[in-house]
Amino acid sequence: MASLELKGVRKSFGSTLILEDVSLTLDAREFVAFLGPSGSGKSTLLRIIAGLETADAGEVWLESFRIDPLPPGERGVAMVFQHYALYPHMSVRENMAFGLRNARVPKDEIERRIADAARVLEIEPLLDRKPGEMSGGQRQRVAIGRALVKEPKLFLLDEPLSNLDAALRLRTRVELAQLKQRVDAAVIMVTHDQAEAMTLADRIVVINDRTIQQVGPPMEIYNRPANVFVAQFVGSPAMTLVPAQLAENGDYATLKIGDGTVVETRVPRDRLPPSAHFRLGLRPEAVRVVGSGEATSKAKVELVERLGERTLVYARLGDGQPITAEDQRDSRLKIGDEIALRIDGAAAHVFDADGAGYHRTGA
Repeated sequence: MASLELKGVRKSFGSTLILEDVSLTLDAREFVAFLGPSGSGKSTLLRIIAGLETADAGEVWLESFRIDPLPPGERGVAMVFQHYALYPHMSVRENMAFGLRNARVPKDEIERRIADAARVLEIEPLLDRKPGEMSGGQRQRVAIGRALVKEPKLFLLDEPLSNLDAALRLRTRVELAQLKQRVDAAVIMVTHDQAEAMTLADRIVVINDRTIQQVGPPMEIYNRPANVFVAQFVGSPAMTLVPAQLAENGDYATLKIGDGTVVETRVPRDRLPPSAHFRLGLRPEAVRVVGSGEATSKAKVELVERLGERTLVYARLGDGQPITAEDQRDSRLKIGDEIALRIDGAAAHVFDADGAGYHRTGA
């Protein structure tokens, strides 16, 4: 059974169109990430689901009931805000109980829910503290706990990790991954951080330019991006896109790029539109620094990024086209070096003039 269904949601602020014809189905207990750049409309969509914004058109359904006409408190939805929104004069226990008391939940039931949530989130020692006495990570867990005690049908998390430092962000990411296994509800998390989305989500909804660009499991989004935007937004560093032309006939597309390199892809030629001009998409792992005898291209190093587990090399091909490659982890390359590259055509992607992506069969 679908937990959440959005049907043709549209939203404008004045003359500015924010969301256009957004439709989506979320399965029961599914963890979905809304991923996109600032201003893409992802937080507005979350607020429409929560009832904090009103859509100009469209419908929101939760477990077979239409909820968009209902006020926020009657939707069966709990939202965790980016800035915690805790009452500073109340203890953790009082913060978690506040909404339940307003809903006239019996006292013993409130105590049970708080105890259960505190145990799940490991905040039992914090129950009598006030927000000012806690770290950012602890306050974020309390904010999640306040949502958890409502026992909602749907959790909404708006950039829940953005205010944490790197170490706390990683720790809280682990806690969120564990939490999704313990709660009997679907979860939607808004983020601009692809690592969070790739790590936590069952499916990623990539949003940009007022609409959904692609929906799919994390590795499907990475391996088979629907278009140029998804290809460059998901993946770090971004996919290299090289202008290319179809070079010859055959079952698979063979492309020639500006420095004369010919790349034999595994993208079926008959799937491509009738055009001579395309863009070749290359993830860093598809371009390796090699010995001259194995090379398909040559380039000049502009930057070497040593990451411990791998080394990324930012270089330019003979025609000036930038390209990102991988070298061995103990690479001794330096800026200005001339290097030989081997492009793995089997791992390459092809994008047409409109930006639509084409990928190898079974990738």
